[in-house]
Amino acid sequence: MQRFTQLQQHRDILTRTMRGIEREGLRIDRDGHLSTLPHPLALGSALTHPHITTDYSEALLELITGTHTTVESLLRELTEIHQFVMQQNRGESIWMQSMPAILPPEKDIPIATYGSSNTGMLKHVYRRGLAERYGKKMQCIAGLHYNFSMPSELWPLLDFKGDSHQEQQSNGYLALIRNFTRYSWLLMYLFGASPAASKSFLANMPHELQTFDHDTFYLPYATSLRMSDLGYQNDAQSALTLCYNDLDSFIRKMYDAVTQSWPAYEAIGTHRDGQWIQLNTNVLQIENEFYSSIRPKRTTSRGERPITALMERGVQYVEIRCLDIDPFEPIGIAASTSHFMDAFLLFCAVSESGFFPHDGHCAQSQNNFALTVKQGRDPALTLNKEGSRLSVKDWGHEILDQILAYAKELDIAYSTTQYSAAVELQRQKLDNPDLTPSARLLQELRNSGLSLQDYTLQKSQEHSDALRFQELSVETDQKLKNMAQESILEQKEIEVSDMESFDEYVKHYNDSLKRPA
Repeated sequence: MQRFTQLQQHRDILTRTMRGIEREGLRIDRDGHLSTLPHPLALGSALTHPHITTDYSEALLELITGTHTTVESLLRELTEIHQFVMQQNRGESIWMQSMPAILPPEKDIPIATYGSSNTGMLKHVYRRGLAERYGKKMQCIAGLHYNFSMPSELWPLLDFKGDSHQEQQSNGYLALIRNFTRYSWLLMYLFGASPAASKSFLANMPHELQTFDHDTFYLPYATSLRMSDLGYQNDAQSALTLCYNDLDSFIRKMYDAVTQSWPAYEAIGTHRDGQWIQLNTNVLQIENEFYSSIRPKRTTSRGERPITALMERGVQYVEIRCLDIDPFEPIGIAASTSHFMDAFLLFCAVSESGFFPHDGHCAQSQNNFALTVKQGRDPALTLNKEGSRLSVKDWGHEILDQILAYAKELDIAYSTTQYSAAVELQRQKLDNPDLTPSARLLQELRNSGLSLQDYTLQKSQEHSDALRFQELSVETDQKLKNMAQESILEQKEIEVSDMESFDEYVKHYNDSLKRPA
């Protein structure tokens, strides 16, 4: 309560809150198949372009905004990037679902390439390793990452403990992460939009899904199969439980994961037929391999390891990774979702956030999350709130009541009503599960008589065409064209400047990882 009072006294600082989006989306041809074409040259270099790159596959776009102080400017930029991509690539569409389109055989799914530089090859070989460890299909699942940071001067005002401003800020973000872990099940109920998957995607994979139609599997009350295990298990990662009680413990556990070898990966090795197939045989090749719904982050310079950056300069922002692509929105996210996320994350940051027991891991929260992604709309479902069982509806309303207070503070700071309106919009979903994106998608399938594949293809083409035919200002169009050309030149400069072999580069990259104190 004391922190909330402090927040009210300094709410003007909230207008310097920053948010950014990284939106993934598969490129598909007119028949709904994964594109077999390379990353379009007109979009620039996937290695160096600041806003348009690729994720796992050559066909998996990643569209990245800058950081913004308002939701309006954030979504305006995301829309402009989408418009540019569609206008430069008229023969394809962006798949508007988190679960993939029709995929070719595993061996034919193209892994993203980034040119001949050591930096580019590191990114490519890392992705080869993902294929060896998890399979290519799983890497084609797409999501939306929401990056969020609060003004640095706010953390000491909220009286977070620490011997320095950097330590106070890191402790503040870790408190946010702990509360996010406790309450993120609610995000899956409210915004989960992947209750079904095409049968072709799950072919020969173990699963517990039911038949929806001739071409679609689903779970009746699921919210986000993307965030479930889908019958897919990985012993190395399931044994890795990070600690969010303090930054030093988090760094030590992550350091162990990227430096300790794993027997199954030793059996694969790092080379096959003289070619690199993974960067190393450790539990994680690099830090980004750890799959989590939220990450503490710090911007890095070229070649700098994320752990080292966190160790030396602390946490700078958090990356939220559990949001599905919204199939009803051309850019994959609604403005009301972004407004709600800001209020939710502010609530997580300022509310009391006790340490987790059991070495910083909260199995109770993990179980609540897992239940919600598979059964979240089941009216009989109850979750574990500190030993008591509560329905999704009752506990959800309790949380929204608390979030609303923070939404109102944001409303005052930004001279708007959109934050509190976004909270009330989510309250309707708790009272009526049919309003959730997951339920709406299933109903759309029933009403249309289309399979998930055919329905999503239709909507993807509609959304992509709508973006393609929206007018992009001459200035923005030229700016993005210039960025594309500049990124190509920058990639060439990087390739020319390399003075060591890739083997030497990998060794230096690994050696650059500093051991925690």
